[in-house]
Amino acid sequence: MDLPQLRPSDRCFLFLQGPHGPFFNSLARKLRVAGAKTCRIGFNTADQLFWTGAKYIAFREKPDQFAAALAEHIEENGITDIVLYGSSRPVHRIALEVARERNLTPHVFEEGYLRPYWVTYERGGANAASPATGFTLEQMSEALAHGAPPLHEAPDRWGDMRAHMFWGAVYHARLLAGNRGYPGFKPHRTPDYWTEFRLHLNKLLSAPGRTVVRSTSTLRVRHGGFPYHLVLLQLAHDANFLDHGPFPDQAAFLEVVFRGFAEGTPGHHHLVLKAHPLEDGREPLRPLIKRLTLEHGLSGRVHFLTGGKLARLLDTARTALTVNSTSAEQALWRALPLRAFGNAVYNRPEFVSNQPVAEFFASPKAPDLDAYLVYRSFLLATSQVPGGFYGALSRRKLLRQIPDLMLSPRDPYQSLLAGGHAAGAQHIRLVR
Repeated sequence: MDLPQLRPSDRCFLFLQGPHGPFFNSLARKLRVAGAKTCRIGFNTADQLFWTGAKYIAFREKPDQFAAALAEHIEENGITDIVLYGSSRPVHRIALEVARERNLTPHVFEEGYLRPYWVTYERGGANAASPATGFTLEQMSEALAHGAPPLHEAPDRWGDMRAHMFWGAVYHARLLAGNRGYPGFKPHRTPDYWTEFRLHLNKLLSAPGRTVVRSTSTLRVRHGGFPYHLVLLQLAHDANFLDHGPFPDQAAFLEVVFRGFAEGTPGHHHLVLKAHPLEDGREPLRPLIKRLTLEHGLSGRVHFLTGGKLARLLDTARTALTVNSTSAEQALWRALPLRAFGNAVYNRPEFVSNQPVAEFFASPKAPDLDAYLVYRSFLLATSQVPGGFYGALSRRKLLRQIPDLMLSPRDPYQSLLAGGHAAGAQHIRLVR
């Protein structure tokens, strides 16, 4: 549904929690230059650290008082828009419900569905709650026929991982220095922020050594002379894994995968498990994988990679499996058979298998590549914005486009369906 065409000066954007680092602050500055008003509700001293030059509202009460406090701030400040990162955090769920009740515009940011080069901008929800899940492939194809933005090249690479880890360490270091004034603050995930800071710092400092180990392990898999199946692991404390998947933890997921692999593959096939790039050691994955390997009689056939270039692994893999990782998009782009267990924006029967796990390993169903390319083109023409939240250059790319998307009366999907394309969106083709 189209929103009324308000002038920027008639709009006030309320920011909630964002990505670690200065992105939200920089975005708010751009919106103010356009004529809009901005303010932010912060939940701890780290939120406050990254917000300058505009009204800041400290939320000091308990979480169960947030809905009432939010309604009060909306009335006092004439809020028309709510901006947040990740739609599954408890306070953000409340904010989205309030936005629906009051007919406010909810702007939701998330990591890119078609990572590594993009971020996601939508209105109302993300991942399994994305508005894109409401469109059929036929509707997507019809919208693209109206005309899509011109093609641009984009590299298939990660560029901001160190910056991501750096801003995460800064965020948790500020909490460690003291969180006075926010007695009701409760992190949306565990562990406590002392442990979180130590994990971020250790990840950052150990990166050079881990790079050498990863490269060696990846080469051993790619040139090992055996067919292999790739498991795309996620952060088990991540809301996407917990809220939109059927497993309570990694152990339950991997038990299903190991059992199906042992039953469905011949003895010369191998299983490769790739950790999430931000896996920080809070989960004892190595002992878990070692136990499952022994229990299912798979000694010598299981490999655990702590990171590395996903593209190179996918290029020679037989299949890919995940709960609902967005990395699966790279598998589908390569027409690789994919088994996804959870709800995801890409989980459609045209290109994701729902076979029993052992059957999938034995005789995997290939995706309909033409159908997937329609879906992919639709996302690239709408919600996928080139750039990133963490590196300075990547933020600049985003800030050239995001303000126009937010100020538009239509969300990116409705803009394309109406016969145009999202303001600032670019239809980008990956090159390898």
